[in-house]
Amino acid sequence: MQHVEIVTGTSLRADSDETVDAEVWPEGSLEVLSQVEAERLRQHGEGGLHALLRRSILAVLNSGANTDDARAVLQKYQDFEVGFKQQDRGLKVTLKGAPAAAFVDGTMIRGIRELLFAVLRDIVFTDHELRAAGRFDLKSSANITNAVFHILRNARILQLPVKPDLVVCWGGHAISRDEYDYTKKVGYELGLRALNVCTGCGPGAMKGPMKGATIGHAKQRIHNGRYIGITEPGIIAAESPNPIVNSLVIMPDMEKRLEAFVRIAHGIVVFPGGVGTAEEILYLLGILLHPDNREMPLPMIMTGPPESESYFRQIDEFVSETLGSEAQRRYTIIIGDPEKVARKMSEGINEVWEFRKTHGEAYYFNWRMVIDELFQKPFKATHESMRAIDLTSDLPVHELAVNLRRVFSGIVSGNVRHDTMAEIEKLGPFEICGSRRLMNLLDGVLTDFVKHGRMKLASESYRPCYRVLS
Repeated sequence: MQHVEIVTGTSLRADSDETVDAEVWPEGSLEVLSQVEAERLRQHGEGGLHALLRRSILAVLNSGANTDDARAVLQKYQDFEVGFKQQDRGLKVTLKGAPAAAFVDGTMIRGIRELLFAVLRDIVFTDHELRAAGRFDLKSSANITNAVFHILRNARILQLPVKPDLVVCWGGHAISRDEYDYTKKVGYELGLRALNVCTGCGPGAMKGPMKGATIGHAKQRIHNGRYIGITEPGIIAAESPNPIVNSLVIMPDMEKRLEAFVRIAHGIVVFPGGVGTAEEILYLLGILLHPDNREMPLPMIMTGPPESESYFRQIDEFVSETLGSEAQRRYTIIIGDPEKVARKMSEGINEVWEFRKTHGEAYYFNWRMVIDELFQKPFKATHESMRAIDLTSDLPVHELAVNLRRVFSGIVSGNVRHDTMAEIEKLGPFEICGSRRLMNLLDGVLTDFVKHGRMKLASESYRPCYRVLS
């Protein structure tokens, strides 16, 4: 291992398996910290933020790595440590055993440096405003939305555009090469139309649209393109921010992450994916089915190359059999035509613009959208909570959407969260039970995800973290 002391974030580049030591000053995204906040960052014990920051900062430094196994990353860099030095002119971060790939010719890569301090900014703000100061009473739906707004505003995600232009792109990290190339083509067409991109910030379908949009923006001489990544602490180590992300925000939990997506989106494109993508689809459709949201325009397009057609037909059938035809009417499926996707999305965003202009609504945050509290309550996947999910056929559609989302969310947790994976190794797979009809539908979708390698990157060695019972 190389040992280099750095004052401005420099180091010596080495092979990806090597590590370096470094000292880094903030890159313009971190406000001055109080002594109390700085001390909380240094605390290793209960109430401290050190363990969370260590995992999240390692994920950022490991940006671009082809892995979705958080435990493997932590094991590979088990000697990695983060320290903090509070000085009169600000906070300096010390790194020990950091991935050498984060440095080039003696300097930390600029984008990685910015994302590193975005992690620090968001975790400090969330801890102080939501926990310590008790600024938001998270027992009410309105206050949860208010908290989401303030986290996004503090991260400088909310801007005042001349017109709506932000497309949220969802899709899996474990997708085929043809599917990945297709996401780039769609991103390119969006970029040509001066549309910006927001994703879950990881690899695969989260990276491809951003990569394509950079070329489209470059051709249109757009120099301020936005490539927003929204993640949460539980999965950031498994889905490290891809190198194109230039605005990163870490929400406190999955539910606030999902709400952030739909509050800032002017349109949503869904690419092929797995359980995480299914969770996002069910979350959005469950919200759009609320009576107060039925007249609200929000273009939603599911798309992929010809080889992905069967995937979307299966998703469409699953939605039809669970949420009904009204849910199907809220999206369009386009196969193998990136230009048509971008053109239809642009037209849909114009409808959003006219609607918000007519109703005097903000362009940068959708306050008008009603999100039921059931969709906002954090769901922690445990063996007990997964088995307790009500999946009976006679549930109201709204409640069924909530519960199906929780099933997929729990499987995501079992696939990528290091703490949940450890519990499954100890206690066995989650058990999912419900009516025979719903279990058959669910088992069919999940079996197809496994068959086509949509659960994890190392799909050949994937062992399901769940059992479907009836």
